[in-house]
Amino acid sequence: MWLYQVGITLLKTGLYASVLFSRKTREFLAGRKGLFRQLKEFSEKRQDEPCFWFHCASLGEFEQGRPVIESLKEQYPDACIIITFFSPSGYNVRKDYKLADLVCYLPLDGALNAQRFMKLVRPTVALFIKYEFWYGYLRALDRRDIPSISVSTLLRPDSAPFRWYGGFYRQMLRLIDHYFVQDELTGKLLENIGIRSTTLAGDTRFDRVAELCHEAKEIELASVFKQDEKVMVVGSNWPPDTEVLLPFIQEFEEQLKFIIAPHNIEEAHLVRIEEEVPYKTIRYSQAKANTVSNYRVLLIDNVGMLTSLYRYGDFAYVGGAFGKSLHNILEPATYGMPLFFGNRSYQHVREATDLLKLKGATTVNDTKDLRYKFLSIWNDEEKQQRIGDICQHYVQTHTGATKKVMSYLERFLS
Repeated sequence: MWLYQVGITLLKTGLYASVLFSRKTREFLAGRKGLFRQLKEFSEKRQDEPCFWFHCASLGEFEQGRPVIESLKEQYPDACIIITFFSPSGYNVRKDYKLADLVCYLPLDGALNAQRFMKLVRPTVALFIKYEFWYGYLRALDRRDIPSISVSTLLRPDSAPFRWYGGFYRQMLRLIDHYFVQDELTGKLLENIGIRSTTLAGDTRFDRVAELCHEAKEIELASVFKQDEKVMVVGSNWPPDTEVLLPFIQEFEEQLKFIIAPHNIEEAHLVRIEEEVPYKTIRYSQAKANTVSNYRVLLIDNVGMLTSLYRYGDFAYVGGAFGKSLHNILEPATYGMPLFFGNRSYQHVREATDLLKLKGATTVNDTKDLRYKFLSIWNDEEKQQRIGDICQHYVQTHTGATKKVMSYLERFLS
């Protein structure tokens, strides 16, 4: 294990060396200044109620853990909730999360930091969301007989614990007391290395998405814009997606409206869309309820509305797959509509591969391919309905992971 400690030391050295060149590194280190003083102040105020420590690598993992946190607080309002993040992108967005008693960065791993953290936080149980396990913390939990749980675990045969060099990783995974796995393959992989304390629960993200869509707010401008016409909602499109979409929009002369919510709302990207779309286009910030229906393109120039906007769609194009990674397709799938996305970076997104197999989603190579595949369903209402039902049914049949996790946690609340 001394090699691991050396690795952590080198990580710290590298972080400090790169602080002048990376804004994210500066945030990463600045957020940890005075962290143990913050933990000490929290410890002094804490009562003796059960304390649940949730660790999330970043914002995406937080959204996976959120259904469990909210269900826990709903059923046991006095339970103490601590949330730690590794990255600034998660912490900066959720540092004021109201249901948590404390939101902070996780101190960098290591035996000393882990011991100090446990002494101050005194968790009843620790929950690690999806992945990102730290040996020092897991070892400290194990030595104190504090139960550790992994929620929405997803592993693949080519990941480090299952390679010839993965002995250390296997040892670390064995320190977790119980796994709530997303699929049977993950359970079998864990069983192959001697870990049998698992529950096939699925992914808590399905619960979160179903809840979000159930609570989706009515957006008057979007509703008036749609009227009784067909709408394609374009969600989180990056410039490579825009390259494919703009010619499609330009050449599609039939009556189809578009709500476009770019991932990046920088002025240059918005202006380009406005200039190259040959139809009447209005930005959301400039739209008026009495005239917005006269436009064919509603361009969203803010963030935070996309989940609710999907409810006004009959089709969805989800961005990201022509770049690093496909964005969230569960949100439009929940509303039951045909889905389209790029043909490159989607293979690691389980719901994307599932919905492709089920014929609820379609990949596109370029503009020509998008036009061809879209036209194959454009005039077929029954086919559109059938595809939408596939997507909606897929989400509905994958909910329920949160209940399984809560059933397990109840033993710590008696």
